[in-house]
Amino acid sequence: MIRTVWQVRAGRVRPTPAGTVGSHDPSERRDRVSERLQPGDVAPDFELPDADGAAVSLASLRGRRVILYFYPAAMTPGCTKESVDFEGSLAELEAGGVTVVGVSPDKPAKLAKFREKEGLTFPLLSDPDTEVLKAYGAYGEKKLYGKVVVGVIRSTFVIDADGKVEKAYYNVKATGHVERLRRDLGV
Repeated sequence: MIRTVWQVRAGRVRPTPAGTVGSHDPSERRDRVSERLQPGDVAPDFELPDADGAAVSLASLRGRRVILYFYPAAMTPGCTKESVDFEGSLAELEAGGVTVVGVSPDKPAKLAKFREKEGLTFPLLSDPDTEVLKAYGAYGEKKLYGKVVVGVIRSTFVIDADGKVEKAYYNVKATGHVERLRRDLGV
């Protein structure tokens, strides 16, 4: 199957430059909003503001493995648990050559408060238009308290040093997730 590689820049999803594999018809993306990434897929590149408003791109992290995790909202119980667990394992992950990056639809100011309150030292990125979330299949229909709603699907991706998806986890539970990742990565 030919797949389109999408880039997200300045809050917009755009196909990669001509000459890459896949179609460049943006209307196709609307039909694939909830399509999930699989191991071996090229991780969609992006540039998003961090908690301080500075731009961070996935391309700037090439050369290292990256854990890119998507969470619904800063300062909520599950998202706080997951983020604090990542912080608690950060030294071991970094020693194993892994960089951790969190992404949510929260604005940078809220992310800054979250970072300070919880003592988080890894990048937290803001995707208020949910374009990056959609590019990763981490936004769509999900069950919440027995009802079907549309929102952020708690997801984590391990991206290899070359920018390809090594592992993709969708609908993860906040509790125990970081421990499972560490086991899977041997870190």
